[in-house]
Amino acid sequence: MSHCYRRSGLAGLAAAVILAPLAGPSAGWADASAHVTVHVTSPDRPAVIGMRRIGHSVQGRPLYAWHLGDPNAPVTAVAMAVMHGDETAPRMILRSLRDGPRVAGLDLWVLPAVNPDGAVQHTRHNAHGVDLNRNYPYRWADLDGAYESGPRAASEPETTAVMRLVASVDPDLVVSFHQPLHGVDTSVARARPFAFRLADRLNLPRKSLVCGGVCHGTFTEWFNHRFDGVAVTVEYGAHQTRHRMRVAAPGQLISALGGRR
Repeated sequence: MSHCYRRSGLAGLAAAVILAPLAGPSAGWADASAHVTVHVTSPDRPAVIGMRRIGHSVQGRPLYAWHLGDPNAPVTAVAMAVMHGDETAPRMILRSLRDGPRVAGLDLWVLPAVNPDGAVQHTRHNAHGVDLNRNYPYRWADLDGAYESGPRAASEPETTAVMRLVASVDPDLVVSFHQPLHGVDTSVARARPFAFRLADRLNLPRKSLVCGGVCHGTFTEWFNHRFDGVAVTVEYGAHQTRHRMRVAAPGQLISALGGRR
């Protein structure tokens, strides 16, 4: 794939990592104007081997990615939640992984809340009124209403923060958690083996989630176009029990990603 990014060789922890701007005006999304720091965290969280502040929200709330597992493992994965601020249940899965036992056999980054401003207001959009899952620079379109896509592709700080992270770690597998459509998206052919495994392990049905024709500028479309790895959307239902989110789903996700606890 001509536009794919290759793994940068990132392994282990560093005191500070500065992601330098890519050359050329079209690469501005990769310009990390602030230092991005990786910290070793408390032994009270044995699963965590590091933390990175990847950026901030419109209202200045920090966006954190937590590094779990083994950085030398053969598979690198990213899991994220709350891209839409009114879809908050799946963040319990990622918080439970962060706060739980060690993860083995997997190099894993978790982003429990991509859209913290929206979560505070319990709204789909970020503080600019933009649907972050219509703001990525692949097949972006000028959408209004519920799917307001912003003034241009990658206009939002939350979007560019996520883009910088995945460009840096170049994951093999990405899971983007949402609600409330209750299913795992199987519409992308090359992602289907992973999507099928996710559906089986998470006990969710297989579905073709095509957004009713407004799948423009979505994260998974952008990632699957630009990278060698595969990204899959997972949708839980509108109402989920705490037991499922905090106890069952974390282990199910690790198993689907090929790790163990």
